[in-house]
Amino acid sequence: MTAVQDRTGTPAPAPRRRPNPVLALLRNSWRQLTSMRTALLLLFLLAVAAIPGSVLPQRGVNPEDVRDYYAAYPDLAPVLDRIGAFDAFGSVWFSAIYLLLFTSLVGCILPRLRDHVRALRMTPPAAPKRLDRLPQHAFLAAPAGGAEAIAATLRKRRWRVAVRGDEVSAEKGYLKETGNLIFHLSLVAVLIAFALGSWYGWSGNRLLVAGEDKAFCNTRQQYAETDIGPRVADADLPGFCLTLEEFEARFLADGQPEFFNARVGVEEPGRELRSADFSVNSPLRLDGANVYLLGHGYAPEIRYTDRNGRAQTSIVPFLTTGDMGLTSEGLAAFPDVNVDPATGERNPELQMAFEGIYLPTAPQEPPYVRSEYPTERNPAVFLIGYRGNLGLDAGIPGSIYRLDQRQVTTGKLTQLGEAKLLRPGEKWTLDDGTSVEFLGTRRYITLSVRHDPGSTMMLVSCGFLLVGLLGSLFGRRRRVFFRVGAAPASGSPTGSSSLVEAGGLPRTDHPGFADEFAALVAAIGDGGRAGTPTGVDGDTGAGTGRADQDRARTREGTE
Repeated sequence: MTAVQDRTGTPAPAPRRRPNPVLALLRNSWRQLTSMRTALLLLFLLAVAAIPGSVLPQRGVNPEDVRDYYAAYPDLAPVLDRIGAFDAFGSVWFSAIYLLLFTSLVGCILPRLRDHVRALRMTPPAAPKRLDRLPQHAFLAAPAGGAEAIAATLRKRRWRVAVRGDEVSAEKGYLKETGNLIFHLSLVAVLIAFALGSWYGWSGNRLLVAGEDKAFCNTRQQYAETDIGPRVADADLPGFCLTLEEFEARFLADGQPEFFNARVGVEEPGRELRSADFSVNSPLRLDGANVYLLGHGYAPEIRYTDRNGRAQTSIVPFLTTGDMGLTSEGLAAFPDVNVDPATGERNPELQMAFEGIYLPTAPQEPPYVRSEYPTERNPAVFLIGYRGNLGLDAGIPGSIYRLDQRQVTTGKLTQLGEAKLLRPGEKWTLDDGTSVEFLGTRRYITLSVRHDPGSTMMLVSCGFLLVGLLGSLFGRRRRVFFRVGAAPASGSPTGSSSLVEAGGLPRTDHPGFADEFAALVAAIGDGGRAGTPTGVDGDTGAGTGRADQDRARTREGTE
């Protein structure tokens, strides 16, 4: 096949191949995705996408708050639910941003890591021909030993040195790029650790009341709130049981907490029953889970005796209202009382419930609305009785700590006269001959049981992230060059046979480089013992500048 020729006989250039538009689109898209600008944009979008998860109630954390949000905003809640706002961290859009950020970071880091490794293996570049054009410039007397002596001084100061005959090149400050890469690699490791925790981690909250009859075993059904990863099955939860044996709390005179400690009985498969202590800052560490102490309170024991003389006891935690005296509110419900002994049928209109306020240290005089101290110095419970249909048979989920006020407003529940203050051992006889008695209290603790397989990786990654950030912030890339045997200039030391011309170049913004260069030149000049440097150029350099040297050369040429 012969080449095509034009009229002059010169072969015409071969026609250029048109690039494949699909490959070009993919290549350009990959370049845009792996650019640092895109990575910063995705990081910003990830922070913005996390706002709904912090502002709006999340179904996996507190489904009751989601239900209350539906009741408060019936028009807005369905729209937010369709876009995944009540499950923000598991939504499609959050996962898409997360994966794109992960891909962008990997695409940014790998080429930079390759180039950085190549730069570390390369020797410093040769000195330029005109050292006087560098930001820092000086002449000094040649030390004994010449270029090797200069290289030895630089190596002592941890410079990477290359000697080429009478020229010495040195560079320093690779810590900046190393720290930058460590920072971004650590950020990728943080994202991986977060993904491991989201996929294979789980957590649950539980109120544990003292006593063997209130023991807790690690099953999903026994948690009040759970957040279990999509890759975790119920059978993957470790099998252990906890029993609250003792809880100790000490407070200062003003009610400020001083010390908390919980002692629990731990039963694990294949091990003997044992007791273990843990506190707020010292969790209980078990195989496959950590148990954290979040809070504590009181669970009043309230016994109700119905019309047939049958007694039932309620031991339900009363939730604290947030004051320093541990004032608590709760509900003692008795839906299975007043059963007809002849037929065995339960009349739903004769169910009983008592809303109450528990005061560990009740005031001596009314109003009995707030406890004066968080420990039980004068315990009392302030009860309001209700009779009627509690609405539990409808199958609608509800709180065990509050009475359904819809039953009261519709008249299905009737309040029984005035509220009553009971102290331990006191009994309240109602209008129908039934009675309610305050027996005392048990302590309860609030537990958070968690397993995060990425926590160790997250901790180590955050440590490296800080180290890399410090390196990238305080590392400064710079180079210096020395040429032995430079032509003597005006103002050179008297009697010096040869000079060393020095030049310095900061690769990044480094305000202190002029001082560092001057100190380095002085150290090498002292090694020669022939005098001080004849000229140091630069923004803050001392001695004669480049302009003074040029004027000196001009005068020499004129003479």
